[in-house]
Amino acid sequence: MEAVFWIMEATGHPKFPFRIKIIKGEEILLGLRVQDRWPGPRGHIFCLREDPEGQASLYQAEEVERVPVISMKRYGKRLAIVLDRAINKRCEFLFLTKKYKQKEGEYEQIFWRTRSNLIQRKIKGKLTAQGSPQLHIYIDKSERYPWSFRRCVVERKTLPAGDYGLAGPEGLKAVVERKTFENLLGEFGRMPLLHQALGELELYRYSALVIEANYSDFLNPQKLRFYSPAFAARALAELQALHPDLIIVFAGNRKLAQEWTLRFFSAILAHEADRLPAGVSEALDRYDLPLDFKGGSYFKVRDKILKELPEEFDREDLRRHFQESESKPVQRALRDLQKEGELQTSGRGKGRRWIKARSKVN
Repeated sequence: MEAVFWIMEATGHPKFPFRIKIIKGEEILLGLRVQDRWPGPRGHIFCLREDPEGQASLYQAEEVERVPVISMKRYGKRLAIVLDRAINKRCEFLFLTKKYKQKEGEYEQIFWRTRSNLIQRKIKGKLTAQGSPQLHIYIDKSERYPWSFRRCVVERKTLPAGDYGLAGPEGLKAVVERKTFENLLGEFGRMPLLHQALGELELYRYSALVIEANYSDFLNPQKLRFYSPAFAARALAELQALHPDLIIVFAGNRKLAQEWTLRFFSAILAHEADRLPAGVSEALDRYDLPLDFKGGSYFKVRDKILKELPEEFDREDLRRHFQESESKPVQRALRDLQKEGELQTSGRGKGRRWIKARSKVN
């Protein structure tokens, strides 16, 4: 994977003396004209997005700094960027669309800001995602006493995973598995089956296990009939350790579990609708998040797993091929390949084995 760099240039322009370019190889992912080198505590920096092939040639630019980009992520209308340096490493760009007051149409406003900037200004907190009544929620037919979602479109159907799902244009967008205190205690006796069910939930981008109980309930010996508090604590820890991509929520009771799920679905819907401008979204799609600071290791790991490991392999095979078999790039590659259907698994824990999809077909 090609490295991604943050480049600051001095342009000599009277109003926008600096230009920021985020590049991947020779491609400019994002170009902005800015009024200063870095936002200070006094306020945001106003920016103008430029056409890489147009505005760049208007002024002679001199490179001031070049820094590797660690991550670039979208949060609603905000583009958050982390740079590989000790200071001035985190910032974000807020993209807003405003309507003209005197004529038809819209125009773009971009503000560059930092964490210290937001703290100094003491801006009132506002959630990025807000609830929406336009929710289409699926409830699995096997749910005997389902939650109630007022003012939402609710449909009973058989779900491939979970008890509740958020409908999207291309199918299920999010899934939630509901467990009462008694339900989850019963699952402790058949943990392999529970892990399989939770593994299916993890295949979706948004997934959660919502428990109608407090964590402290599982440590209360008066509420545990067949298990010790120590065993229950280990079982719960194992669920999170083996399913790191799954949100596990101890909602406290049925009412709050239902409320959390409604807010969860609402936030997802709002987040999906609250998009960055088209050009920025396209740039983000072309950006591949590096999983280490050197860049490229994640894709090298994927390629090595598919081309060099046996058709069926275990943890011992991983240790022979990778010095740090439990590192983030290796574990992320295994999860992604499984989600993409390239790998299937059998067993769990130390006995887990991975099977390449093509070998199973043969």
